[in-house]
Amino acid sequence: MRVVIAEDNALLREGLLLLLTSAGHDIVAAVGTGPEVLPALLAHQPDVAVLDVRMPPSFRDEGLRAALAARKEIPGLPVLILSQYVEEAYAGELLAGGASGVGYLLKDRVGRVEEFLDALNRVAAGGTALDPEVVTELLTRRRSPLDSLTPREREVLKLMAEGHDNATIADTLVVTERSVSKHIGNVFGKLGLPPSDSGHRRVLAVLTYLNN
Repeated sequence: MRVVIAEDNALLREGLLLLLTSAGHDIVAAVGTGPEVLPALLAHQPDVAVLDVRMPPSFRDEGLRAALAARKEIPGLPVLILSQYVEEAYAGELLAGGASGVGYLLKDRVGRVEEFLDALNRVAAGGTALDPEVVTELLTRRRSPLDSLTPREREVLKLMAEGHDNATIADTLVVTERSVSKHIGNVFGKLGLPPSDSGHRRVLAVLTYLNN
């Protein structure tokens, strides 16, 4: 895959470059400041972009702003956002534009190489990859609409939002896929969302609901 990296920490930026190159990906640009991000994305139109949220000069939300602007110019551009902490406002803003080909991970997830590469591949393929801590934060801060869900349904919803398919959810919870399908149907029914056989559309519907 062709990848653009935007990370102001030189050590992490070089680490990402080495990791992704070793995994067989082509790094078409690696930038370290906010103003460089959007031009790099528009010029290279990568298969996926890996972007830090906070970058120079203001260290506020340059990376996120660049991602949102680029997705307006290049609809569906896959973007994997990296953040030092769970920043709900940033996650919500990114997901509010549609959850196709977006990811939000904490930076320490990069050290878990297989998990990080799996998340990158999911995002590049148009899926969703959310850090478990981000999902937990979103669910916790929007507790009231979810009060009708049982503890098991909450577990299923959390795993769905992380981007897992039915088989993975069944393995994780040590239940049958049929049971998972039933729980998913209950979740959508209780939240007033139409059920779907598509894992990505399920996550999109859940995240859209949460962000509303």
